[in-house]
Amino acid sequence: MRKSFFLTLALALITVASVSAQPRITSADKERAASLVKQMTLEEKCALLSGYQDGFHTCPIERLGIPSVRMADGPQGVRNDTKSTYYPCGISLAASFNRNVAKGVGAGIGFDAKARGVGIMLCPGVNIYRSALCGRNFEYYGEDPYLASETALQYITGMQGKGVMSTIKHFALNSQEYDRHGVSSNADERTMNEIYFPTFRKAVEQGHVGAVMTSYNPVNEIHAPENAWLIRENLRKWGFEGLVMSDWTSTYSTLGCLEGGLDLEMPRSFVYTYEYIKPLIERGIVSEALVDEKCQHILQSFIAYGFLDKPMIDTSIPEDFVISREYAYNAALEGPVLLKNDGILPVKPARKSKIVVLGPNADYVAFGGGSGAMHPIDGRTTTLYQGLSALGKGYNVTLLDWKAIDEDAVKAATTVIFAGGFWKDNEKEGSDRTYALPEGQNEAIVKLAELNQNVVVVLNTGGETDITPWKDSVKAILMAWYAGQDGGRALAAIISGAVSPSGRLPFTFWGAEDKNPASPYYHVAKPFEKRKGRDQSDYTAYTEGIFVGYRGVEFFGVEPMYPFGYGLTYSSFEYSGLSVAPAADGFDVTFTITNTGKVEAAEVAQVYVAPVDPSVIRPAKELKGYEKVKIQKGKSQAVTIHLPASAFEHYDVASHSWKADKGAYKILVGASSAELPLCAEIKL
Repeated sequence: MRKSFFLTLALALITVASVSAQPRITSADKERAASLVKQMTLEEKCALLSGYQDGFHTCPIERLGIPSVRMADGPQGVRNDTKSTYYPCGISLAASFNRNVAKGVGAGIGFDAKARGVGIMLCPGVNIYRSALCGRNFEYYGEDPYLASETALQYITGMQGKGVMSTIKHFALNSQEYDRHGVSSNADERTMNEIYFPTFRKAVEQGHVGAVMTSYNPVNEIHAPENAWLIRENLRKWGFEGLVMSDWTSTYSTLGCLEGGLDLEMPRSFVYTYEYIKPLIERGIVSEALVDEKCQHILQSFIAYGFLDKPMIDTSIPEDFVISREYAYNAALEGPVLLKNDGILPVKPARKSKIVVLGPNADYVAFGGGSGAMHPIDGRTTTLYQGLSALGKGYNVTLLDWKAIDEDAVKAATTVIFAGGFWKDNEKEGSDRTYALPEGQNEAIVKLAELNQNVVVVLNTGGETDITPWKDSVKAILMAWYAGQDGGRALAAIISGAVSPSGRLPFTFWGAEDKNPASPYYHVAKPFEKRKGRDQSDYTAYTEGIFVGYRGVEFFGVEPMYPFGYGLTYSSFEYSGLSVAPAADGFDVTFTITNTGKVEAAEVAQVYVAPVDPSVIRPAKELKGYEKVKIQKGKSQAVTIHLPASAFEHYDVASHSWKADKGAYKILVGASSAELPLCAEIKL
């Protein structure tokens, strides 16, 4: 390997290790902010509460030395009037089950933001995967609140460690894109606290996230930016002292937003105008102190991040940063999930090798659409075809037209690789997508399998899609997600066997849309049509409650095609020697993993907690710990995962708090939610 690679990797490791020190709001910051607020006129205060200019800046108050702060989307890299490093999408980070990968991507985006003078990044997106149809699943971290929380925590820590404010979104229950302004997400208190709030709460309590963005949708019939129960009774009581901003054009009334707890209206003033706010104060409907509170939140956040004291741009960081590129590539290696492999992978070099590559994403760098869409730096992207072509001797790679298939070339191939899935036009913000693959891809794959028995399907997608038309006819299926600017090179490394796949499913792959317990309650009335005269009481009922995803497998008695946490490697592993011992505020779970296969590979060890005789209805088991470990062939490694006291708790509606039942719990350890060979019982 090149010497520069090791230097870059060393720098990257140092960087990840150094991101823990991040901005925190101090009492001095609060005092300074309060002093500024006292000096502001009402008109200046109102101006500070809304976006400015292009809709991605805050309004400056030049008289008091308050600058305009630049914001930018998005979860996969810096966008909005710039080209930047394109990182693997959120669902890929979750699929990596690797905290360092998430932290590295956060740090890389932090570097890229500083290089461009961006003070606030509008990410991460953390809404829970409820249905495969949601157009923004690709931005999010899957169906499990623990996995999503751990992923978000590291991403935020990496970013804010670079002095760039992170914005966690969308608060709350924004699990669909269809009619997102009008359809209310209706859920009970326990469901919200156990499934949909934990990622936001951990970001506040442990990640000290700088900003929270509200969602478009009403929650229990009240729009999120006007929802005092969400903002004041939950978010603020978790200890959040940063700023609450609206999603773009999601505000509906001045009084509702003022009283609900919204601080900053984006992208500009629609309801937070001086003309609307001044009469409310003069008539005694609200006090000016309510406006002061919002300015206080904004300014103390800006002060904590140094926005008032130093330039937000760091010219010492290049816009095309080598460390950012390495973070993107390393993340791309660890996210892909191998669902099926009938011995065809890895594809080894051979003198008579004839590999044909085709499909809509074969020579195209795919990404999801909307605010998650990317504009990569020129010359920094690698398609799957390019990545395979660069493998060198023993890999004879040909690109074919998938809409006019050359049957003779396909029949003569030693390996056929179809690269399909979705892209920015059909999986995106603002609309839900189909469950089936678009544009005749299923028919193309079926035909390829009829012509050649060695077909590999690589899918770019943000979630589950219908693979039943051809699942049993192809030799391998690789979920590649949206793998970033260097996804083609990373996928080539996996397909060739230079790297063993190590991603795991961050959601349950049901195998049919109607097998998902949420499907009867997921609002799809007149899908993909703009409705006129919409009834404002339209809602989607979260009737599956806490039994979303794998939690619903045993409860509803539904067998998925592939379980949560599942993923193949090029090796095999055995688990042994489980012990559970009291430690600190909980228990340490220790066990041994042995690589019984023929190659070095990474295993994702997962720890689930199963209450034996709960006082309330609970899922059969819940993920409460995981660790990815790379093990050489024939070697064993001891793993210890700590379970804090919170790992045994459920939300008690009567007391509006968390509690753990006294009694027995099973500790289950294994490779997925359906493969848990080790079991021990403990008592609280």
